[in-house]
Amino acid sequence: MKKIHYTRNIFLIITLFLLVQLKGKSQTQSANTVDEKEVAAILEALSADGLRGRQAFSPEIHIAADYIAKVFEKYKLKPMPGNNGYLQTFSMVKASAAEGSKIIIGEDAIQASQMICQTDQKSLKITPQSGFEVIRMHEGENPMAAFRSVRGKKANLLVLMHSSQEPFFKRIKDNSGPKMKDGFSTIFVLTNQTKAETFELDLKLDVEEVKMSNVVGMIPGKSKPDEYVVFSGHYDHIGVGKADDKGDSIFNGANDDASGTTAVMMLAKHFASEGSNERTLVFAAFTAEEVGGYGSQYFSKQLDPAKVMAMFNIEMIGTDSKWGTNSAYITGFEKSNMGEILQKNLQGTQFQFHPDPYPQQQLFYRSDNATLARLGVPAHTISTSKMDSEPHYHKQSDERSTLDTKNMAEVIKAIAISSKSIAAGIDTPSRVDTTQLR
Repeated sequence: MKKIHYTRNIFLIITLFLLVQLKGKSQTQSANTVDEKEVAAILEALSADGLRGRQAFSPEIHIAADYIAKVFEKYKLKPMPGNNGYLQTFSMVKASAAEGSKIIIGEDAIQASQMICQTDQKSLKITPQSGFEVIRMHEGENPMAAFRSVRGKKANLLVLMHSSQEPFFKRIKDNSGPKMKDGFSTIFVLTNQTKAETFELDLKLDVEEVKMSNVVGMIPGKSKPDEYVVFSGHYDHIGVGKADDKGDSIFNGANDDASGTTAVMMLAKHFASEGSNERTLVFAAFTAEEVGGYGSQYFSKQLDPAKVMAMFNIEMIGTDSKWGTNSAYITGFEKSNMGEILQKNLQGTQFQFHPDPYPQQQLFYRSDNATLARLGVPAHTISTSKMDSEPHYHKQSDERSTLDTKNMAEVIKAIAISSKSIAAGIDTPSRVDTTQLR
């Protein structure tokens, strides 16, 4: 009898060993569905000159959206219920001052060219008694700090910018574009009277509606279909601008963020071919990140945040990190234990995830993860970008030729392997404490 039990035990040990070996082999093989040639081909398509920098609200942004949708269809993803196929379309509005508008700040009569209107209202009357919060950017102040406090604020705002800050005002004007239909208005005025206590704006506004689209596909979960894991990146960039000394005026945005969008598409292929997810996986390419994160804001309202178990936002993974190849960092690492889960799942591989080495840059708040994180979702951005010394960031030189697609493929494989236990419903990251967010 003892001999029989011994034989059975040996058989069980060998069986378990083989199962472990097969599991490891399966993981390696499934990660190998991320092919560098396909990574390069998608990246090339998204950053081509013909898309003219994929600026939000441009005709080319819709061409890029259609391309991503076709790839999702190729990988046999399911559209999200309620969407127009893979397109998650929403309305934004663009306003401009019409004839008959009156703008007086202190003793100054202001021309319409000195004003930026971000509103969905056709008329506005703004006085000290109208309930608008007044934000003043005085001469000599850093306007960026004040602008960051304004951006995304849910209130009616009158922002008085000193005339010396005209370059920054022009930058806002060039990049503001349409806004979400949320009932709030922000009016920027360029004036020397930033300390004026009296003002009167009687605005007549031409309001144009603009349609925008995220591109979203999903793989329904088997046993936990109402629990979601999101993989995302933004597919817009900053378009066409002033030509550089080489005569190049197209900001191709290969790294920012065609690389992240490529990763989302390849991860869709990976999980579709593997078919082992117990939770529902959502793959989202967001629009309008560069002009205010409007795509992710709309997306966040389509899901119950309590049912979103994790968000892997992928931003700028086309160059090697400060630690070299086979490494990346996770923003807001300390805000949940998601990073620890990913690190655990990568043990035994050559790849390493690190905490964000640029905390002073506040990267956790500067990408599309922030919207869901503010709702408690363990939502983090994965990146390799050396933000203290990235030579092509927001420049015409951010082109396909500057990126390392071999390393990109390894980053994508690492995300695929490290996220597997979360997709399978085995691991659940801790929630973000929203009281600790700014």
